[in-house]
Amino acid sequence: MGAATQVENLDSESFVINSVVFDAPWSWLAAGWRDLSATPMLSLGYGLIFALISMALAYGLTQFGWQAVVIALAGGFLIMGPLFAVGLYEVSRRRADGEIIASDKITFHAPRSPQQLAFMGFILLFLFSAWLRIAFLLFAIFFGSATLPSAERFIPELLFTTHGLGLLIVGTAVGAGLAFIAYTISVVSIPLLMEHRVDVFTAMAVSVRSVMKNPNPMLLWAVLIVAIMACGIATAFLGLIVAFPLLGHATWHAYRDLVHKVPGNSDPTIAS
Repeated sequence: MGAATQVENLDSESFVINSVVFDAPWSWLAAGWRDLSATPMLSLGYGLIFALISMALAYGLTQFGWQAVVIALAGGFLIMGPLFAVGLYEVSRRRADGEIIASDKITFHAPRSPQQLAFMGFILLFLFSAWLRIAFLLFAIFFGSATLPSAERFIPELLFTTHGLGLLIVGTAVGAGLAFIAYTISVVSIPLLMEHRVDVFTAMAVSVRSVMKNPNPMLLWAVLIVAIMACGIATAFLGLIVAFPLLGHATWHAYRDLVHKVPGNSDPTIAS
């Protein structure tokens, strides 16, 4: 029997946002590492796929002389990453609930709000597209009509020229702003859409409330995500094999630590 796709009448007030301690993100990472260690083949498989796609995109851009876009692409990983980790969330959910984990069931798991999750994907894709357009606009502003520098010249020109430093500083600030918007609306919303039948705006509202109620822990979590992903990218994307599943599993534990559904609200299980 096919999975139902209707959305229940759960609003953002149907969920309680818990207060967490400042160093809670470290416990999320520890829980994520335990999940990764318990399911290494499945988790690292997700990481390998993500790393290979990243390598292919970076190589293709470099071959076309668009190596400058690789940095902008790295920012896109932070925006779109939570959506690609859906299967990892499901692994962590089943482990936390004591369920048997089978790779075929994880890969083709139907989220509770599939259409709304797809809508969330379009929102994040829009933010990513906006970031790419802004990145090209900033390049035109700081480099004028010059073509994209070659791979050998790009980093020195970015770090040791006035216009390069201007692009680096302004681009980093703008990219960080867009990434933080994406982080704020998605850090909780995507796991929530997997577990409950809610609309995307309710899910985003819950995510925003989680960040606003726990500004310091969530800022630390954002910094850890950026640092771990940066390390993964800096190792020629090989580090993403571990970094991506680690953060994916940890994100589920962050969601479970932050969000609690109010008892008594209707949210029946989808038939599969």
